[in-house]
Amino acid sequence: MKEITVQELKQKIDNNEDFQLIDVREEFEYQDANIGGLLIPLGNILLEADKIAKDKPVVVHCRSGKRSAAAIMQLEQQLGFTNLSNLQGGIMAWASDIDPTMNVS
Repeated sequence: MKEITVQELKQKIDNNEDFQLIDVREEFEYQDANIGGLLIPLGNILLEADKIAKDKPVVVHCRSGKRSAAAIMQLEQQLGFTNLSNLQGGIMAWASDIDPTMNVS
């Protein structure tokens, strides 16, 4: 599974690169804090897979990296996605390393 660090993600955002960001947390987590990704909770990932780009890089994240890894495994194994990267450490790492003002618990 491909992975990306929060520093690499920040660089992609700062460089206005063409990629998609998917957040697989639950709605209440997203409302507490998010980094602008499209919200598709893990339980809906296969049902809403048509919302995920196949023609550009996609970064998938959750709170810590575990749910996003599970989402990527499902999408790769069942639907043949090849353009997905997991955000190492998830939004917790983002809050720790990039935006310490973010309120994640």
